[in-house]
Amino acid sequence: MATKKKKEILSNEFQFPKFNPVPKSFVPHYYDSISQFYRNHIAEDFNGMFLVAKNGEIVYERYKGTANYQFNKRIDKHTPLHVASISKVVTAIIICKLADSNQLVLDKDIRSYLPEIMYSGITVRMLLNHRSGIPYYGYFPYSIWPADKNLTNQKIVQLLNTYKMPLYFPANSQFSYCNTNYALLALIAERITHKKFPVLAKELIFEPLKMTDSFINDGSQNSDSLARSYDSRKRLEPFTNLDGIYGDKNLYTTARDLLKLDKATYSDVFLSDSIKKQIFRGYSYERKGKSNYGLGYRMREDKGKSTLFFHTGWWHGNTGCYASLRKDTICMVIISNHYTKKVFGINRLSTLFGNYPYEPLIDTKENFIKPNAAIRHMGEAVRKKKP
Repeated sequence: MATKKKKEILSNEFQFPKFNPVPKSFVPHYYDSISQFYRNHIAEDFNGMFLVAKNGEIVYERYKGTANYQFNKRIDKHTPLHVASISKVVTAIIICKLADSNQLVLDKDIRSYLPEIMYSGITVRMLLNHRSGIPYYGYFPYSIWPADKNLTNQKIVQLLNTYKMPLYFPANSQFSYCNTNYALLALIAERITHKKFPVLAKELIFEPLKMTDSFINDGSQNSDSLARSYDSRKRLEPFTNLDGIYGDKNLYTTARDLLKLDKATYSDVFLSDSIKKQIFRGYSYERKGKSNYGLGYRMREDKGKSTLFFHTGWWHGNTGCYASLRKDTICMVIISNHYTKKVFGINRLSTLFGNYPYEPLIDTKENFIKPNAAIRHMGEAVRKKKP
């Protein structure tokens, strides 16, 4: 069982929870095993960040490779990398903090916050746990949104409405992971607070937690000077017309900043105990399996074992995983800006620290809606709209 956090001290400035010190025997006992894992499974051809922490204290970390070949920028502990769908953790926490402060209600219809959207019976919670059935914007055909025209969060809503795109399935009847859910959540946060999402993330999360190397990119920062994305052969992945959408992606951060976020999630000041119980639980049990999803966190559940909470990321050449082994207060982070599937094997380390399920982090069977069916579904809606 993890060492308990001591009673937190309230002050005007956020105080991280105080964990008991890491046992002196912990680091020497686990360091060699972690190091061996890194050497054997990660190090070769790796470009990115790798970190393991216990009770908020870093046990092992490595920074390796190139962030930007054009400007000869190396990756170090302060280099913000695009973490793709790991961004959803930050988006979910922002929404849950707004719920904590009574600025929104998770079980309220999203039309209370986005009155123009055509869908009824979908709640904020259903966006958070991917049970809305709303179509994925990445499948919009070029006939309605050209590849050379940048898509925005607000334009997603307009296109869904214009072409009356039907839900994939009745709301809350099943799970299917979809980036559109989190693009809409970012819009909802903006409507409630009257602030742009990157500003809101800075005020609610990055500044209080001193995540000084983190920011949300709204597309205006898409420049050659950023840490860029590369394929497995080190070829530059260009920005596309979907790279201005945020909420589902576009968090640039570091392994150390993600550790700060993980530490804060143990605090009853940062997130109430009530909201954390809603975040760290599963919502989709329509069929048997070990994969599940909370509010912004993926899960692996197995009877008799501790639950593994995590989120993977994959966008262009950026891949990564942030894992929170909450029973043992272990945080593991691996992120890369050069395409590699190595990052999805970090869960092998979880069994070193406790009785956690060892299941593939990329579960190709978790989505009910397959890409070909989704594209066909959307194409039919577009054709019906044409005169």
